[in-house]
Amino acid sequence: MSLLKRLEKEKSAVTEGSEKAENLSAPVTVKQDPYRELKIEIHKQIIEELDDQVMRDEGKEESDTEKIVETIENLVNAMLDKEASYIPRTDRAKIISELTDEVIGLGPISPLLKDPTVSEIMVNSPNQVYVERKGKLILTEVAFRDNEHIIHIIEKIVAPLGRRIDESMPMVDARLKDGSRVNAIIPPLALKGPTITIRKFSKDPLKIDDLIRFGTLTPEMAKFLEACVKGRLNIVVSGGTGSGKTTTLNVISSFIPNDERIVTCEDAAELQLRQEHVVTLESRPANIEGKGAVTIRDLVKNCLRMRPDRIVVGEVRSGEALDMLQAMNTGHDGSLTTGHANSPRDMLARLETMVLMAGMDLPVRAIREQISSAVDLILQQNRLKDGSRRITHLTEVLGLEGDTVVLQDIFIYEQKGIDDHGKIVGQFKPTGIRPKFLNKLESSGIKLPDDTFSEHTF
Repeated sequence: MSLLKRLEKEKSAVTEGSEKAENLSAPVTVKQDPYRELKIEIHKQIIEELDDQVMRDEGKEESDTEKIVETIENLVNAMLDKEASYIPRTDRAKIISELTDEVIGLGPISPLLKDPTVSEIMVNSPNQVYVERKGKLILTEVAFRDNEHIIHIIEKIVAPLGRRIDESMPMVDARLKDGSRVNAIIPPLALKGPTITIRKFSKDPLKIDDLIRFGTLTPEMAKFLEACVKGRLNIVVSGGTGSGKTTTLNVISSFIPNDERIVTCEDAAELQLRQEHVVTLESRPANIEGKGAVTIRDLVKNCLRMRPDRIVVGEVRSGEALDMLQAMNTGHDGSLTTGHANSPRDMLARLETMVLMAGMDLPVRAIREQISSAVDLILQQNRLKDGSRRITHLTEVLGLEGDTVVLQDIFIYEQKGIDDHGKIVGQFKPTGIRPKFLNKLESSGIKLPDDTFSEHTF
């Protein structure tokens, strides 16, 4: 979206507020801002001045950000010198920062987006903004003016993507320029007012060494996973919400050789593959008329025609599971995906359910045969009570015996208790079982040390 259009939206929001946001919920009590009226007045003048400046520079798609920031600083200082010279220097700097964020950023949450320690931002109400730091939820002092202010920030996020949010379409998924994933929902669905949830995108993708340092897995498990990916095993990363599935998928996908063609299918493009030959596909919601939707299932079907060496599906949630399993069974070895489940066994049950959601009237045994022959390894990742994330199971899928899919754990994480600081105490250990797929790895020229699977603790 051009700066001129953004300023037009800003001008409308800073005066009477968006008509769409009126009467969305009952009045809320927000933290008192002693400079609120002054900031609103300065905001109006900034928009008018920048509007004139952009009109003078018409023809440029985007004005220089530094020039805009400088203009804002000069205007704020001039107005404060004239109207409120009593304001302390620290408060003056804060006002300049807040108004800059409001005009060219995402308002009060802009500092949180810049904070590298914040992994998730949750706006529940104007006066209740939480963040996740190191796996723990923390209430911040960040506050919006009112519900209309939150609506305005949502519109700033979705408008550049050609999407909209209103009472007829009260939910929206979007993506920030840096790749951060955004979900917004407003009344009448959100009873207490508009809500924003942002899963931040890491500018520097984590590497396997980072996961080892965080205690997510051990060096031995990392070498094992590297061998599995290079040996073209089909891997499902399983875990609950916020357990770090996508991060782990991103990390283990880095082991895919650079000379292979990779096609990724995602709802919101989050994967940061560093290989040269990567094609990224992203689903699309329906338009206002309810048409034009492109689902993950559509993308998986299409990518089979794109001559992929590997297919990476960000997450299977529905009928696309059937297409993914069929791809794994028809020559696309080494495919990767994630799914929501609390254990490897639960993941198999979820896959069954998702295959049935494809609308195919398949007997359960046929589905289980598909799953057992397609999936080689389930990586189970959980977020523990202390906020830490651990790979709790690396589990081999052996095959079908009768009507039961047989699993065997290769590595597990055992919790022992909690220390004086409230941290989970536990240990990783191999179960002593050598996986059946070692023959496949060795035929690919990949050999693991003999003691990799010996029973010992890390």
